[in-house]
Amino acid sequence: MSPSGVAGRILIVDDEPANILLLETILADTASEIRSLQDSRQVEQVFTEFEPDILLLDLHMPDPDGLEVLRRLRSVRNSLGFLPVIVLTGDTGKVARNSALILGADDFLTKPLDREEVVLRVRNLLRTRQLYEELATANAQREQRRDRLTK
Repeated sequence: MSPSGVAGRILIVDDEPANILLLETILADTASEIRSLQDSRQVEQVFTEFEPDILLLDLHMPDPDGLEVLRRLRSVRNSLGFLPVIVLTGDTGKVARNSALILGADDFLTKPLDREEVVLRVRNLLRTRQLYEELATANAQREQRRDRLTK
């Protein structure tokens, strides 16, 4: 568990091994488990098997690029409720940022990455996911109680 009390399963997708190693090092204390991929063609399968709490996704990769990965994961992410995605890129243009946000990215970090900012943003989104899951659980329990009372 991280010092903030929030930890989660983190999936990192980046075609550059140095970026993956850097993120794994930065996030070691924030994650309960980290899985990393260099090949974006494997994202859908690994995403389904690993069930991450957050996805860190490079925008510019060989086919499929980060925008296409966001498109492909849209329905599975929607079915899970709130599952945050942080897009990582060296592209500082508004088109890249807006395209990622339109496709469902929750945050956007520009390379070179600031260690502290990465940790803080990941922790904040993991905490938001944790709160979402707690609320969903509480709502399900309330519905069960209500159903028992109406029978």
